[in-house]
Amino acid sequence: MVTANNGGPPGRVHRLEDWGRRQLAYPIAKMHKAHYVLMNIECNDATLTELEHAFKFNDAVLRHLIVAMSEAVVAPSPMMKEEKAKSLAPQAAASSPTAAPAPQA
Repeated sequence: MVTANNGGPPGRVHRLEDWGRRQLAYPIAKMHKAHYVLMNIECNDATLTELEHAFKFNDAVLRHLIVAMSEAVVAPSPMMKEEKAKSLAPQAAASSPTAAPAPQA
């Protein structure tokens, strides 16, 4: 997501999330997995044009999506909240006291 910044410095990163290697919904160029990255930046029009050009002509970038926003989003994405919950679940189970075994009849 990109917020408008007319003038001033070339850009500012508000959020950068590395979602890692994931299964694609459908194969692209015979590839079934890809590395996902979410970037929320604030930049001017010239920088946005340069970024779009770099994404379009880079063979390593399979797909890209640029969304213009009126305000910067800095909160973690739902994807990262889900990943954090998954990573904390085994730790929470290990740190909780173990239940007493049920009596046998």
